[in-house]
Amino acid sequence: MRTVFDLHRDAFGRLVLIDSEGQEHVGVVAVRAFPIAAPDEGVSLLNIDGHELAWVPDLSTLDQPKRALVAQALEQREFMPVLQRLISVSSFATPSTWEVETDRGSTSFVLKGEEDIRRLGPDLLIVSDAHGVQYLIRNLPDMDKHSRKLLDRFL
Repeated sequence: MRTVFDLHRDAFGRLVLIDSEGQEHVGVVAVRAFPIAAPDEGVSLLNIDGHELAWVPDLSTLDQPKRALVAQALEQREFMPVLQRLISVSSFATPSTWEVETDRGSTSFVLKGEEDIRRLGPDLLIVSDAHGVQYLIRNLPDMDKHSRKLLDRFL
C-alpha cells in the first residue's frame, strides 16, 4: 500500500505533513484508534484543529522514515507506563500512596479512590493516579502473588 503523504520535522521540531496536493500542514498530531488492543493498527494524523489529514490502517504499511516519525509522535503524545509490581500501599482506604515498579522504573503515586482502577477486560486494568497519569496492567494473572493480593483489596 502506497501512502499519499509525506512527513518531516521542521526547524522547531514540529511534525509537518505534506498531503497529495502538496499542501503543508504544520503541527500534526498522531493518535491511535485502539491504543491498548491494537497499538499498531489505526493511526490518525490530525491537524492542529483536530481534523484528520491521513489515516494509517497499519504502521507496517509505512516506509521506515515515516514509521519512525509517526512512532516518535505517538511516544511524545502518550505516556502509559506498564505497572509490573506493587511493592506497597500506605493503606487499604483511599486515598493511599502506592509504591510500584513499572517498565519505566520505580515510582510512587496517590490513588484517590477505588473508582480510579478500571477493568478493561478479564485481565486488563488501568490505574489512574491523582495527577491523571494512567498505569496499565496488561495481564493480572502474570503479576506476582504479593501484587495480586494488594490489588485484590481494591477490586
